[in-house]
Amino acid sequence: MGIVLSQNFKQSQKISLTPSLKKSIDLLQLSRYELVNKIQQEIEDNPFIEKIEDYEISSNINDDFNFEFSSRLTLRESLLDQIDDFGLDDHSRKICILIIENINEMGGLDLQVEDLEKISNYKFKQKEIEDLLVSVIHKLSPTGIGFRNFKECIMLQIESKNLSKKLFNSCSNIVFNDFLDDLDKIKNNFVKYEEDLSLFNLALEEIKKCDLSPGLNFEETRYIYPDLKIVNDDSGSKIKFVENDFPKIQIDENLANNIKKDLKKNKNPKISEKIAAARWLLTSIKKRNETVLKVGEYIFAKQINFFKDNPIKIETLTNKEISEQLNIHPSTVSRILRNKYAETPKGIISLKSLMVPSVSKSRNITSVQLMKLIEEIIKFEKKPKSDKQITVELNKRGFNLARRTITKYRKQNNIPSSRYR
Repeated sequence: MGIVLSQNFKQSQKISLTPSLKKSIDLLQLSRYELVNKIQQEIEDNPFIEKIEDYEISSNINDDFNFEFSSRLTLRESLLDQIDDFGLDDHSRKICILIIENINEMGGLDLQVEDLEKISNYKFKQKEIEDLLVSVIHKLSPTGIGFRNFKECIMLQIESKNLSKKLFNSCSNIVFNDFLDDLDKIKNNFVKYEEDLSLFNLALEEIKKCDLSPGLNFEETRYIYPDLKIVNDDSGSKIKFVENDFPKIQIDENLANNIKKDLKKNKNPKISEKIAAARWLLTSIKKRNETVLKVGEYIFAKQINFFKDNPIKIETLTNKEISEQLNIHPSTVSRILRNKYAETPKGIISLKSLMVPSVSKSRNITSVQLMKLIEEIIKFEKKPKSDKQITVELNKRGFNLARRTITKYRKQNNIPSSRYR
């Protein structure tokens, strides 16, 4: 048989997450409280960023903030919140939820992949569970979450650090050594030269920094500090960005221009990076605030009846709809909604709570509206109707609902079954 050389071309799509893009994404999902603190820190760290002189802001946000408005997030709630950013389809999301439901308080996965396949009644395959565990769950915060053994826990944290290739390989060699419980044996196998001893010690220090129970001490407190506010004026109600207590910053152009003259003679990449970082921060903050307001305006316009004391009139609304209407990527919408709040006549409300999916695939109807319909059908029934009969009646109106959906919302409405009515 002759050897044949051939050239094959394969086209594939790949998203490259640049450092600048990653920073923009991180900034986008910060709450107002976190963003203000970040700006304060940047002012201290970057000499090219300055506060506008005629704008006074407390040096410590805590002096002006009412800490009564706070919420605590459990590990499980945080993980479920984070998977929304991956833009998963319904099938993949259910697999991720299954995995999260089996993560213990230490952050470790209680069951093996084959066990998860079994408890899903083989609805999910081992390979897809494994793939999502690695590509999604292991990317969540705190780092190391979803580990199946302590070696994997350590390596997930080591991989997240920006270590040199040499140091990373040294850490890996130590972790996967057969004599993990005997450091002297590892050292003897590892160290041949003086250089190796120094590398060994550095790698050991990195490993010691790893948390073997990344989920154990997790307790995130979120301070609720609204970005938006509904105001009333002569033209009616509208939503505005809250400017109060938000630091106004600018580039110290005099300093930047003087430094640029010196940089022409003596190049200094670090100083150039500081100037670029200052300009990036101003642009990104402006874009972030504009996008928050843009999304808030759309949500308010959609749910205006809800704010007029008619909770039944809350409309169905999804990330996809906002994405299409405002020409924003769905993942951007998801990040914008995270930890963003509005001050309304009904109190401080999270933007995410105003996102209401439809319980029907054929018609837009919220769970509250469906419960109201079920209540009305039962109220005017001459003879108690079963859930199946109620389903048939609603489906004749074009709702395309399953009987179990009717049962679920009838129970949530505290209405007894037909047998006990």
